[in-house]
Amino acid sequence: MKSKESITNQMNKTVIGIDVGGSATKIVGFRDNGDGEPLLITPQYVQAADPITSLYGAFGKFAAQNNLQLTDIERVMMTGVGASYAQQPIYNLDCRSVPEFSSVGIGGLYLSHLDEAIIVSMGTGTALIHAKRENGKVNTEYLGGTGVGGGTLLGLTHKILGVDTFEHIEQLCRDGDLANVDLRISDISKKHNYTGINESLTASNFGKLSDMATPGDIALGIANMVAETVLMVSVFAARSYHIRDVVLTGNLSTMEPIAKVFQTLGPLFDINFITPEHAVFATVIGAALFNETEN
Repeated sequence: MKSKESITNQMNKTVIGIDVGGSATKIVGFRDNGDGEPLLITPQYVQAADPITSLYGAFGKFAAQNNLQLTDIERVMMTGVGASYAQQPIYNLDCRSVPEFSSVGIGGLYLSHLDEAIIVSMGTGTALIHAKRENGKVNTEYLGGTGVGGGTLLGLTHKILGVDTFEHIEQLCRDGDLANVDLRISDISKKHNYTGINESLTASNFGKLSDMATPGDIALGIANMVAETVLMVSVFAARSYHIRDVVLTGNLSTMEPIAKVFQTLGPLFDINFITPEHAVFATVIGAALFNETEN
C-alpha cells in the first residue's frame, strides 16, 4: 500500500509535530522564515508516567522555551502509538492525525537530503519504509520489519543483567569482547574456505558464549545481535530496490555499540548507512512536514 505526501512549502505560522509514545513524547516545530522554506525549531524529548501527561508536558515545555503563544500555532500534527489517547484537540488547536510510517519516510528523506532511500525506524521494534521524492511529493511504502529492536535490547539486558537503560547498557558494552560471546566464520572454517565472505562476520550470535563471559561481554553480544538483525533486513530491503542508501532513525540509531555495527559492516555489503543529525526525531519531523491534502 502506498501513500503520497509532500513537504509543506509555505507556513504562515508555526506547525507543531508531536510523536506520542507510551511514556515519552517527541515534539518539533517548523516556522516560516520568509522565503517559503520551513525553518526547523530544535526538537525536544519529554518523559512522563503516561501518554497524556507526556503529551501536554512536551507541548507546554516546547511552547514556553520557544516563546510560542497559541495564536502563533497554525496546526498540530500528531503521530505515534499514543496519539489515540488524545481524544480532544490540544487547547482547541487544529490537531490532525498523521500515519506513522509516512512520517518516518518523510522525516528520513528530509534529514538525509536524499530523494530515495530505505528508511529504518529503530524503536521498540524495527520498521522499514521505502521513500522516494517525485514531482515535489514523497511516496512512501511500508515494507515490513522485525520485532527485534530497542525493546529486545532492554528486555534481555534487564532479565539477564539487571540493567534496563540505554546509558547503562552503553557503559557495559565499552568493556565487552564479542570473542567471548559470538561464533565467527573464522572459528568454524579453514582460512579462505568461504570465497567472497569476510571471515570476521558472525556465524552464530551467542554461539560461543564462554562461561567466563563478563556482563560487558553479554551486553555487547545482545546489542550486536540486535544491530546485526536490523542490518541484514535493511540490506535485503535495499537490494530489492537496487539502491545503496539506508537512513537509520529512531532512539536506537545513535546508541554507540549499535552505530558501530552499521559503520563496520555497511561497506562489506556495499550499503551506505546514514545516521543524520536529529535521527532520533525523524518520525516527528516527518509528521510536522506531512501535508495530507496531497493524498
